[in-house]
Amino acid sequence: MKISIIGTGYVGLTTGTCFAEVGHEVTCVDNNPEKVQTLLDGKIPIYEPGLEDLVKKNVAAGRLKFTTSTEEGVENGDVVFIAVPTPPQPDGSVDLSFIEKVAREIAVCLTPQSGYKVIVDKSTVPVKTGEKVAETVKRYAKPGCEFGVVSNPEFLREGSAVDDLLNPDRIVFGSNDERATQLMQKIYEPFVAPVLVTDVESAELIKHAANSFLALKISYINAVGRICEKSGADIEKVAEGIGMDDRIGRKFLNAGLGYGGSCFPKDIKAFIAISESLGYPFDLLKQVEQINDDQRTLFLSKIREKLWVLQDKKIAVLGLAFKQNTDDVRESVAIKLIHEMLAEGAQVTAYDPEATETAKKFGNLDGKITFAEDVYSCVEGAEALVIATEWPEFAHADLAKVRELMSANLIFDGRNLIDPVAAANQGFEYHSIGRPVTGA
Repeated sequence: MKISIIGTGYVGLTTGTCFAEVGHEVTCVDNNPEKVQTLLDGKIPIYEPGLEDLVKKNVAAGRLKFTTSTEEGVENGDVVFIAVPTPPQPDGSVDLSFIEKVAREIAVCLTPQSGYKVIVDKSTVPVKTGEKVAETVKRYAKPGCEFGVVSNPEFLREGSAVDDLLNPDRIVFGSNDERATQLMQKIYEPFVAPVLVTDVESAELIKHAANSFLALKISYINAVGRICEKSGADIEKVAEGIGMDDRIGRKFLNAGLGYGGSCFPKDIKAFIAISESLGYPFDLLKQVEQINDDQRTLFLSKIREKLWVLQDKKIAVLGLAFKQNTDDVRESVAIKLIHEMLAEGAQVTAYDPEATETAKKFGNLDGKITFAEDVYSCVEGAEALVIATEWPEFAHADLAKVRELMSANLIFDGRNLIDPVAAANQGFEYHSIGRPVTGA
């Protein structure tokens, strides 16, 4: 099929590339000429495992192309996906100005001769957005234009987005138009996964509800982790026991510094705002947010308690991205923690396998900390080591070498990556989340 994607951010680029990979003809539209040229050159502006190779492959095959022209995108696509940013506003509600702008642009480009078009909200949007998109297109399109509006939420995990798209665990789209439903089913024919077709409003709610539930699991296990620390229990064993119940499952029951990134924080705030606008104060989600914010504060208290004061202390931080396998530092707990330590006068050296440049550019850290080239140069001379992102590389570091390079023996593991016994055996005093202190 002929598909267009408006917006080549994380979701738009990955979605468009994977659609091309399964044989569709895809036109990706972006209003940034430099970005489009970079993509035409076979390079991508983000780090996502496997994506760059797929972009090059499908550009070369002629199935994937990039343009700055919305008109070209609308003309080339029977189905037009909107994948533009939906950033949070100060009150937590969603800024839909980009969606509205693109809806108007699409409307202006439609003609009665274009034939029937399906306009798909791929961005994460509040319930009733599809209704507003349909009203906007109808208002600005020429008389006689035919179109349908669909909601098609994405369920991508940064770091494994290509596999999530090519091998999805479910496909959800909401449609109130049978012609639109048939075209969406045709798009997803190459993907082997259960398909749930709903009304537009239900599809819009599913993404916010799903992310909020996952965030709830994270905050819940972190709250249980605090009880473990006070009682001497081990959160890893508690989580394993909870996760063996197939009604609950083990995923997202990893105690740590809390969630971050571009989705969970934004989507929780949005769902709270959506609920309040509908007359329901979602107090449970407000507590999920509070537990998540407190998690970082309590972790910093552990560091402060052992170092007494942070002024002039040399602290090594492993991890800048909000999670492993990405260079995304949006709402990164690691970045927030570093800024808090800097505010108390600490001297920070940090290392991340992929996120150094994004941390400099978007994390406001350039010139404020030292960026190391690897784990061992990062820890050299450090009085304390903080593990803030769950990169596998950190779990497999040579602890004997790390201890030899550090000037003191404190590890604060915010992701429970290191074996406490192994750390103690190398002479470390090891602090983690929800597990007993070892080596003290």
